[in-house]
Amino acid sequence: MTQPTESTDPGPSGGFLAEIKDAVTTRAALLVLGVLALQLAFITSYIGAFHHPKPSDIPIAVAAPLAPVAERSAKQLGALPGKPLAPRTVKDEAAARTLIQNRDVDAALIIDPAGTIDRLLVASGAGASLSQAVEEIVALAEQSQGRTVRIVDAAPAAAGDGRGLSAFYLVVGWCVGGYLCAAILAISAGARPANSARAVIRLGALLVYSIAAGLLGAVIAGPVLDALPGSITALWGLGTLVVFAVGAITLALQGLAGVVGIGLAILLVVVFGNPSAGGAYPYPLLPPFWKAIGPALPPGAGTYAARSIAYFRGNGAGGPMLVLAGWAVLGSAVTLACAVFRRGRPGAAVGSGLPDDAPSVPRFADRTTDPR
Repeated sequence: MTQPTESTDPGPSGGFLAEIKDAVTTRAALLVLGVLALQLAFITSYIGAFHHPKPSDIPIAVAAPLAPVAERSAKQLGALPGKPLAPRTVKDEAAARTLIQNRDVDAALIIDPAGTIDRLLVASGAGASLSQAVEEIVALAEQSQGRTVRIVDAAPAAAGDGRGLSAFYLVVGWCVGGYLCAAILAISAGARPANSARAVIRLGALLVYSIAAGLLGAVIAGPVLDALPGSITALWGLGTLVVFAVGAITLALQGLAGVVGIGLAILLVVVFGNPSAGGAYPYPLLPPFWKAIGPALPPGAGTYAARSIAYFRGNGAGGPMLVLAGWAVLGSAVTLACAVFRRGRPGAAVGSGLPDDAPSVPRFADRTTDPR
């Protein structure tokens, strides 16, 4: 007896509008709108931070053989229109150099009352744009007093570190690796871990990756490209902390928001973090909003610490390292807490087409049951 065959006719078409509704789900449309918002935020943040750099309260030391001379000059510098400088008097040049090496000031003016030429100590290792801004401001102020300045770089950037940007780009690379590693874990096994054991495994895998990425990045920036001087071991430790902190944040946001957490991590680290990191324009040149948030975000903390390691013997790196450690601990704690709270309900893998709250689909379906 002939068995009837199933029809393969797709049936009458509902028209082009029906095809659009079938091809583009509501969830996909919302995600696209989210991407558009993220893109516009990226443009706004970068242009807002960089389109009009304006020096503000740049810390500078002033020294002279006679205290009254130094105090008078500091007062004049502090009264400049727009308050671009925040001067403080010091005993002598040795004290001024110590402040620069400790990253307490960004420059120092050494006054010679016996002549008309003073010396301006700068630190291009902290960023060429910052040292150039100080040079221009002080030169104009000195010119108004009938004096000139001779520039002395007390912490010069390495020959292979163009404009002192290598530390920033190194940290950006570490940050990219951190959130991409966490995102790949979501793509392969679900945005949200199924249980606390899975969360620990993900954090462990992230730690191994962070150690490797930190070492390789430090080696490339140091011995391979000869872009950054300083301790390779210290840069390795910093890189490990940066990568793990950013990855842990991404895992935490995925635990809280599912696949959307990847976008939130990009918003935090890339959209807000990179423009405020003090890379192209160090903090004293940034607008108030970016200047305020930069030191508290991983790119800014990492960039400041990397420059401290490379050019200032590690001075000033302690605070930024604590910031990174705080993000790492917070991200790890939230990741574990989300896994415990969900109690065995893993999120769908990215790209599966399932909602975030849908359980993961087994790799092999059970074929022991008769489909009839």
